[in-house]
Parts: sequence; structure tokens; C-alpha cells
Amino acid sequence: MHELSLMEAVRELALEQAALHGARRIAAIRLRVGSLAGVEMEALRFAHEVVMADTIAAGSRLEIEAVAAEGFCSACRQPFPAHDGCCDCPLCGRISQELRRGRELQLASLELD
Repeated sequence: MHELSLMEAVRELALEQAALHGARRIAAIRLRVGSLAGVEMEALRFAHEVVMADTIAAGSRLEIEAVAAEGFCSACRQPFPAHDGCCDCPLCGRISQELRRGRELQLASLELD
């Protein structure tokens, strides 16, 4: 379960930012997760509870913003939904080599007390 190691990395970033801002508690952690990031959301939620225990983030809310995959057609100069990583342009049918969104796993923000 790589979600555990992903959440450990999130914990380190969150604790570092909390310390920089003099926070006593982390109330919420907001992540942006792309649909092609290969992350199992329920496993990530479980890992959050386990990894944040015994830290100032224990009991924090985990808020996840799902980011839909998006390709970009250089011929049409238009973005398009890239469902399941499929990158053929729905307007012209050309295969795009540019995936603009969908692989994110970002710490978007923290709610600190």
C-alpha cells in the first residue's frame, strides 16, 4: 500500500509548515489528487488516520479535491477530458502527447490552529 508512504510524505510537509507558522494543531489537510495518480482514496483516508496519530495533526480532517485528467491537442489548441488517460482529441482525432492534469498529488493547504 503506497498510500501509507504518500501520507507519510504529506505528514512531513504538514508538520514542517505548521512549525514554520507556530501552529499548535493541524485541523484540516487539503490534498489535490489526480484521477491518474494511482491513488486509492479509501486507502489514503485510512493511511491519514494511522500516520497522523500522535502528532499535532491527530484527528484532523482530510479533504480531497479530485482532479480530472485533461489532455491538450496541439493541432486544435484545445484542452479535452482525458478519461482513463486516453489522449485522442475528440475534435480532430489526433493523439495528444500532452497531459496537463490528472497525475497530481499535492498538499493544497492546511487549516492551522
